[in-house]
Amino acid sequence: MTAVPPSGDAETEIPVSDLSYTEASRELDAIVDFFEQREVDVDLLVARLERATAIVDELDRRISQTRMRVEELVPRLEAATRAATLPSPETGSAEPEDEELEGCDDEEPADGDSDSERPLF
Repeated sequence: MTAVPPSGDAETEIPVSDLSYTEASRELDAIVDFFEQREVDVDLLVARLERATAIVDELDRRISQTRMRVEELVPRLEAATRAATLPSPETGSAEPEDEELEGCDDEEPADGDSDSERPLF
């Protein structure tokens, strides 16, 4: 949906709530450009000022709504991330299981045998 340039004719303008954020921002820029002209059309002045005010109010509402939603979602995302990095109760700790370490004794043989002489099984 493309925004109609502000003409002052409320019947041809797209309702502010129907504009995308980008479209509303562009229209607001066009209105600002209009006000920066040396010779402002007095007949359009009030209509464009009202439209600009409506756009600013709508964009502010959307930003506030987005901020609240982000503040709600970020803690949930952080909690999910922490949960994904912690070991699950089924596996216990992140350390290797004791059963996996059986037979992998790092101690030297008491009788002085080297590892090469010690049977593997």
